[in-house]
Amino acid sequence: MAKKTSEKGPSSDAQHKNNGQSATTTHAATARDLNLALLKRLTETPGTSGREEQVRELVISELQPLVDELSVDALGNVIAVKHGSGKIKVMLAAHMDEIGFLVKHVDDKGYLRVQPVGGHDPSVLVAQRVLVHTEEHGALRGVLTPARKPIHLQKDKVEGPPTLNDLFVDLGLTAEQVKAQVEIGDFVTMDRTLEVVGDCVISKALDDRTGLFVMIETMRRLHETNATIYAVATVQEEVGLRGATTAAYAIDPDVTIALDTTLAVELPGTGDHEAVTHMGSGVAIKVMDGGHIAHPKLVRHLRDIARREAIPYQMEVLPGGSTDAAAIQKARGGVISATLSLPSRYVHTVNEMVHMGDIEADINLLLAYLAEVHPSDYQL
Repeated sequence: MAKKTSEKGPSSDAQHKNNGQSATTTHAATARDLNLALLKRLTETPGTSGREEQVRELVISELQPLVDELSVDALGNVIAVKHGSGKIKVMLAAHMDEIGFLVKHVDDKGYLRVQPVGGHDPSVLVAQRVLVHTEEHGALRGVLTPARKPIHLQKDKVEGPPTLNDLFVDLGLTAEQVKAQVEIGDFVTMDRTLEVVGDCVISKALDDRTGLFVMIETMRRLHETNATIYAVATVQEEVGLRGATTAAYAIDPDVTIALDTTLAVELPGTGDHEAVTHMGSGVAIKVMDGGHIAHPKLVRHLRDIARREAIPYQMEVLPGGSTDAAAIQKARGGVISATLSLPSRYVHTVNEMVHMGDIEADINLLLAYLAEVHPSDYQL
């Protein structure tokens, strides 16, 4: 999910529904079936905006056996096509890139200064482990931290909050070693693994490797459909929805479903009206966000399927940030678009959290939708 720089935090009334079911019971029965080994590989494979090549290789290996055609465009989008019996074109979009950094300067002591790629909150980046990905020397582990005095030396005056400009990386090497191994432009990712916590998973890059996971698993389970499905793993979403823009222009789809995460701010210090979504209550059907108002008839269709199939769901209104749907909606003469979101706590941190049952609900709703999509139903 791309963060808009004007975003000031959630302040939305999110409508919450789960069709009268016990979400806990439903999720406990389905989460056991998730391919967590694949999700772990997706989240732990590094790939910032513009440097998605390792993620792309993994996505291709998973999608290739499931589709009739697969190609990579000039920007690096993976476009996998499964032909249907009719002429309808449905584009699924999930982005491969994660937020991270690029090396922009190596000083005389061997410390790296970095350029943010995507939206970061500097307050959650103190003393974090990172990986600096070099061309010839592999990944170098280091510490990302702001340039500030330790608490022992601050005496009576504690320094203010860190800024992104304060951040540097310490590789534990001499300046000569660093300069011999690191080049300007090498990319930097957070050094975290995927772990299961209760009924949830935590990891860096769940935004949007969970969307990729939903897309891949949907294609794996998909059987006959009237529509030709374009499963697109997009690039550079976190820096302006760039891959989705070019892919949508080339494909010219009839309908698009973006797959991404969204905010679940049901946390201490926030009111119920600020939650946006609730983790563990099902897939979120987005009504609008900071860059996209979903097609109302498509939203209602998704909602009606969820009700009919007893799939846990909730309606989402997100005041800031957006998804690939915002770019695809404006392609050519316009595209009927919506987003299916996974509620996530701690978005754009190293410990993003998603409920496993919500992932299963997302897959189930997308599968049910693809079985009966008819764009003629959405005429305004």
